Amino acid sequence: MIDPEPITYSGRSFSCEELSLIQQATRDCAGLGVTEIARTICEWLDWKRPNGQLKNHECRLLLERLQRERFLTLPPLRPSGRRGPRQVSTDVDTPPVIQATIAQLEPLLLTLVDASDSRLWRQFIERFHYLGCRVPVGAHLRYFVKSGNGQILACLLWTSPAWKIAARDRWIGWNAEQQARNLQYIVNNGRFLILPSVQVKGLASTILARSARQLAHDWRQHYGYTPLLLETLVDAERFRGTCYRAANWIYLGQTTGGTRTDRLRVSNPKTAKLIFVLPLHRRAQQLLCLNDPPSSLSQATE
Repeated sequence: MIDPEPITYSGRSFSCEELSLIQQATRDCAGLGVTEIARTICEWLDWKRPNGQLKNHECRLLLERLQRERFLTLPPLRPSGRRGPRQVSTDVDTPPVIQATIAQLEPLLLTLVDASDSRLWRQFIERFHYLGCRVPVGAHLRYFVKSGNGQILACLLWTSPAWKIAARDRWIGWNAEQQARNLQYIVNNGRFLILPSVQVKGLASTILARSARQLAHDWRQHYGYTPLLLETLVDAERFRGTCYRAANWIYLGQTTGGTRTDRLRVSNPKTAKLIFVLPLHRRAQQLLCLNDPPSSLSQATE
């Protein structure tokens, strides 16, 4: 095993002492399952969401990463049925063509995806989105966008933000400590798919504008706090971000592309991304630099 060095993961910084504690926990609790070890570590380190729920999912992913880096050893996984990455079927009927105006589709409905809808949402994303469907890490919400008569028009995923985006961090103006503490107040638009059979002028920007308003409420209901800033990264080789510009998102610049070297010294190619943000409060930059940002927008003084 290697000596611990401070790291940052999922918006939280871990000191040498905390990493040593994690290492010790995996040895002392080796008789438990990995999930129970993760919950125990979360309780010891008080790693929780603002609503008080343990971040055991993120902790488990951290443990798996530390094992890959040979920092610790986890107990063998207990048999629990099928193993390996969950395969998403693309065997879904092609939706009917919809050619209409937004007015003809009103009222547009943004509905949270529940267990009964989850498979269909994943199938649409896997089949029709160029990035496919991946299991999101950390806090996230998924939506269907439906017409007034119940036809599915689009799919959305809002999830945890990128840890570091140079242009975004300069725009906010925060330091490393403020960033580690308040990163959770940013939410990333990880997937946005209008079904290819839907041909409605101006629909994308309309959905973005309405979902931003609804997300703030839904995120607070699920996670106990209201985000202050939305972000997204748009593949510069495929898109221009037209719908984000039309929905009044702010263009901050472009990532550098090139290659990224991870902690295992493996180089991974990256394409350049267009960076867009949408403040949910007119003083979002200042609030993100506070020691304790307000948990709801109504608490933020104007």
